[in-house]
Amino acid sequence: MPFTLPPDANGILPDRMIAAMADAGLILPEYPFVESQIQPASLDLRLGNIAYRVRASFLPGPGATVAERIDELKLHEIVLADGAVLETGCVYIVPLIESLALPDDIAAAANPKSSTGRLDVFTRVIADETRGFDRVKAGYHGPLYAEISPRTFPVLVREGSRLSQIRFRRGHALLNAEALQALHERERLVNADNADVSEGISVGVDLSGLGPGGLVGYRAKRHTGLIDVERRGGYTVADFWEPMSARPDRSLILDPNEFYILASKEAVQVPPDFAAEMVPFDPLVGEFRVHYAGFFDPGFGYAGAGGSGSRAVLEVRSREVPFILEHGQIVGRLVYERMLGRPAKLYGEGIGSNYQAQSLKLSKHFKP
Repeated sequence: MPFTLPPDANGILPDRMIAAMADAGLILPEYPFVESQIQPASLDLRLGNIAYRVRASFLPGPGATVAERIDELKLHEIVLADGAVLETGCVYIVPLIESLALPDDIAAAANPKSSTGRLDVFTRVIADETRGFDRVKAGYHGPLYAEISPRTFPVLVREGSRLSQIRFRRGHALLNAEALQALHERERLVNADNADVSEGISVGVDLSGLGPGGLVGYRAKRHTGLIDVERRGGYTVADFWEPMSARPDRSLILDPNEFYILASKEAVQVPPDFAAEMVPFDPLVGEFRVHYAGFFDPGFGYAGAGGSGSRAVLEVRSREVPFILEHGQIVGRLVYERMLGRPAKLYGEGIGSNYQAQSLKLSKHFKP
């Protein structure tokens, strides 16, 4: 089936257009899509049958394919059909079930799924001849691969596991400061007075204590058992996480190479005709990394889709030195992009959305 768009239409492609791309042969899965694989503004990507343990992370660069680099760097192969454990501290490359044949005016960007980021599984998508991770240039024809490196917990994955998601974009869709300010005045994107929207909605960290016991977050334990990424609600929180309570001065010292789950101070929402992404605030403001999984779908936190503003859960990892976070400290920016059309279903509307109306919440793998 042909796939056409209005010549002047720019934005993120919604679910029905992603399905139309597949029907037109622009997305080429080895097997048919499964239920809920197409999300409101993205497509979940599935692991193929083989994982390659490699010596180090890499980018193929111009003129080179990922398969060629795998041949140079692989240590051994692992069959995923019946499930296999990916160990912490190792780097794996997995060909994905989906490949692409993009037209010249559609590009793509990838991100880990929320549940992947909350397990501290570092995951990036690689395309042939690329100079960067998680970006696929317009007109790309070729396979996709996932680079996977569990940082804290060993994970059990299998063929078909969905760790990453991809968005398709035509043209320039990002709202500038003026357009974002106008949208905020109409929709109140964040429940903060005098919100800074100059370069995206500024998001701070909440260290005041959320709910009973003044809980501010969780710190991952080391030397735990493995986590099956397909097992929902199957693990006890105390076996994997140490809860942290608010300090009197509302601060938190991040220990080097530890992993934390925290929550944003602000509740945010994404209106139906827009998509959002969390991006680092400024790499120079502190020695830590925030938010591995950055996509926010249309309807996230939106009152019409079952939300009333939702906290952004922050996946935080300190780097080489201890660093003090203060309550309200800005740790990220939520940037908004226009959709090419409203999705058929919004986030939270019966599509298995796990984090609508969330506050501080671990991944779906843990018992409530």
